[in-house]
Amino acid sequence: MIRSILARIISVRMEESQVKRKIRGAGGEMDLIILRYGKGPGILWIHGGGYVLGMAEMVYYSMGRMLARKYGGVVVSPEYRLAKKAPYPAALKDCYTALKYMYDHADELGIDRKRIIVGGESAGGGLAAALCMYARDKGEVPVSFQIPLYPMLDCEDTDSSRDNHAYGWDTRKNHWGWRWYLRGLYGTDQVPPYASPSRATDYRDLPPCYTYVEDGEPFYNETLTYIQNLKKAGCKAHVDVFRGNIHGFDALFWTKNAKEAKRKLIRAAEKYM
Repeated sequence: MIRSILARIISVRMEESQVKRKIRGAGGEMDLIILRYGKGPGILWIHGGGYVLGMAEMVYYSMGRMLARKYGGVVVSPEYRLAKKAPYPAALKDCYTALKYMYDHADELGIDRKRIIVGGESAGGGLAAALCMYARDKGEVPVSFQIPLYPMLDCEDTDSSRDNHAYGWDTRKNHWGWRWYLRGLYGTDQVPPYASPSRATDYRDLPPCYTYVEDGEPFYNETLTYIQNLKKAGCKAHVDVFRGNIHGFDALFWTKNAKEAKRKLIRAAEKYM
């Protein structure tokens, strides 16, 4: 699996021009990868890795890149600080810095300010959800659509994340990631919703949301709960559920579930692209 993904990244890099840019963030200079496929929506795509692992280059095999290639637009992937280097709120602040940069430099980048999209997978999905709440509350950047795929949202065990042994991510790894990200907040009742979006009590005025998840993976329950909370608050939200227990199943792009997930995402995102 890893070998095939790396081969895909290399082949993509050969066919595609990219812009790497350094911007000033809360923790100093931060790298952005910017992929342009024409003028249109701006997609901030946040990589996964349990808040502890991952890199901006993961955008090359992401659904964010796939959407931008299909519909035209610009994808920005931030090299946010990982939790072993800097715990919460470092990653959130870095992602917001990248979002604000996209918005402030929209004309230069060819981005339509009315079509700002935030998405990511796993921990990147969790950061996407948190970022939408953060952006709503700050009132500086209007986000038109969110795509938190199988997001890491809940710092406490749920029925699906407790005693889970799914492929790719399991209970032990989940506790490990949250401990690093939250540090002294872990296990307390002081965790803010910007750190663990499941702690939120106000879901009003958040952007429309689409996501998908497999029913045997750890984040199944928290994904469904997030969608339910959005709907209760009057937000448009939808989740597609697939049978399986592979976290990050859409990276296995040759499988039936991954192909169907791609088709459903394309349909769901069309009106916002």
